[in-house]
Amino acid sequence: MQPAISVLGMGRMGAALAHALIKAGHPTTVWNRTPARAAPLAAAGAEVAASVRNAVAASQITIVNVSDYQATQGLLRDKEVAGALAGKLIIELTSGTPDGAREAHGWAQRQGARYLDGAILATPDFIGTEAGTLLVSGPSGVFEEGRAVLAALGGNVQFIGEDPGLANALDSAVLALMWGALFGTLQAIAVARAEAIDLGVVAKQWTATAPVIDGLVSDLIRRSADKRYAADSETLSSVSPHYGAFRHLVELMEARGIDRTITDGYEAIFRRAIDAGHLHDDFASMSLFMKRPA
Repeated sequence: MQPAISVLGMGRMGAALAHALIKAGHPTTVWNRTPARAAPLAAAGAEVAASVRNAVAASQITIVNVSDYQATQGLLRDKEVAGALAGKLIIELTSGTPDGAREAHGWAQRQGARYLDGAILATPDFIGTEAGTLLVSGPSGVFEEGRAVLAALGGNVQFIGEDPGLANALDSAVLALMWGALFGTLQAIAVARAEAIDLGVVAKQWTATAPVIDGLVSDLIRRSADKRYAADSETLSSVSPHYGAFRHLVELMEARGIDRTITDGYEAIFRRAIDAGHLHDDFASMSLFMKRPA
């Protein structure tokens, strides 16, 4: 028989997690602050707990998916709830910070509980599918204990390391990539609208240019990992042509009254790199200037 699981939090993601566990044959108990949100799970076969204490007591494994770590603390650090966690496994799938995960792991240990921290790189519709990606960190032995349960939530479960903060750290890095693309798209839309360019044309150019951008991103990561900052025969682009084209973008944005908040940040990093003598080095040299100046 599959191990019993309790899920705290029935937002869209929490509900998707519970549905995937039910589908995989796990006896599933759910809890939500607003009981009506749990009704669809009851119809699918879940038990609805009247309290967090009851939910935790019902299973050996508790999965938490709420708004943030502070919300998790409000649920689990009640004296009665904490007492029910001894000897059990907590899988935290709430978005948070690396330091927050480390603190939560230490607290769980003091309660006699085992702890894994995870980050979900998927929207709810991917949960329970082969394409669902979960990053998980914490003690490797505890990960092996929870591997089968995690596999029910997504086919691409990745163990990141023993440090409980690593899953959230990598999640933040990936989100930075995503938001860079999304905010860049917002800028592209603003420029196109200011110059009366149909957005369908922009979409076609993205499709055509995406492989080039993907290659540049992959090259930037590789060269930064290898600390190959000087321009060489394999350099795809140096700082100089990027900065020249960037200045043209800034001039256009200034002329059309487009918000420069994002580009002003780019400007500051460009200037730090150029002032340090990297104008003709590989673009990867810019990675040396991402820390706030002293």
